[in-house]
Amino acid sequence: GREELPGTSMVDLTTDEAGEVLKNSFRKGFEYSDCWVMDSRLVVLNAIDAREKGAEIHTRLPLVSASRDDGIWNLELFDKKTNTPYSVKAKTLINASGPWLDGTMEHISHCKTSEHIRMVKGSHIIIRKLFDHERSYIFQNADGRIIFAIPYEREFTMIGTTDQDFHGNPGEVAISEEEIHYLCQAASEYFVDDIKPEDVVSHFAGIRPLFDDGKSEAKAATRDYVLKIDTGSKGGEAPLLSIYGGKITTYRKLAESVIEKLAPFLQEKKGPWTETENLPGGDFRPAEFEKELQNFTEEYPFFDKTAAYRLFRLYGTRVWKMFEAVNEQADLGDDFGSGLFGVEVDYLIEQEWAKSAEDILWRRTKLGLHTSSKESDVLEEYVKKKILAEG
Repeated sequence: GREELPGTSMVDLTTDEAGEVLKNSFRKGFEYSDCWVMDSRLVVLNAIDAREKGAEIHTRLPLVSASRDDGIWNLELFDKKTNTPYSVKAKTLINASGPWLDGTMEHISHCKTSEHIRMVKGSHIIIRKLFDHERSYIFQNADGRIIFAIPYEREFTMIGTTDQDFHGNPGEVAISEEEIHYLCQAASEYFVDDIKPEDVVSHFAGIRPLFDDGKSEAKAATRDYVLKIDTGSKGGEAPLLSIYGGKITTYRKLAESVIEKLAPFLQEKKGPWTETENLPGGDFRPAEFEKELQNFTEEYPFFDKTAAYRLFRLYGTRVWKMFEAVNEQADLGDDFGSGLFGVEVDYLIEQEWAKSAEDILWRRTKLGLHTSSKESDVLEEYVKKKILAEG
């Protein structure tokens, strides 16, 4: 049942504010409620949560090779920070490398497999906001796909997405001019104001690592996940579990399925437990957000409403940990523009594995949308000095 979200309803676009920015030919719509997430922060918060439950998180540590020996995995890694080899032993190995899965398998001893991922590119454009309300739009496109227009970072609208097969290095995925034109044209079919490529202020693309089920069109490929266990050519060896596919909305169910699949190999058995677990900073009900935000602004009155909202939306109750040594505005440290101060930067370096200005401006926050190249350069210099000082 829906305890937090309202049910569906019909919308009269001739009288509702949602219709004001749409062409007059659209007179009726349907509305439903759903949840949204900043994907990069979801990844970081899960890593923080894992660390606090006993995991070791090592970034920038690529796998060189993984082989079995007497029931144990021997992993050879390379530490980019110190430019030295790094070894790890493990009883179980999980390949959860997403779009890099097939490439990672080339470094792992495993049995021949017919399973592969299908890399499907999804691209998005960001423009100045088209509307002032907080609702999103989903439009049916002429080619049978849907696109959406979503309020983004308060001052923008995000329009996406595309479905195109991708071949190559996932780390080099980028939107094409063709995709930009496609998204602009598709959205312009609905909105009063035409959207042109020159209106695009930013854009990004990502890879959906789907299970390759042989479908001819990318948009028809399954979004379900497949878990594959390899226990060696003779069986009974240290297990390798590979995850093909999967998506954000079912990631907890996927994680529980992984543990269930590995149950025969685990000494300690534990059933599903994540349903009632909060991610770091999220220890309050959704309806309590405004109250918690008010508590934060009362304790730190030198943040304006926009800055306070941004901070609490990103970090939740962890803001008190971030600002525990802050008693006045002068304690915030260097001002990097757009409401970003030294205290937040230090927290991201120390607690969230940030190693560059790009990490901070785009992967931990979305302040890159507001930051000048000069401010970014100053931040990069600060981050380098901070990391160097900490060794």
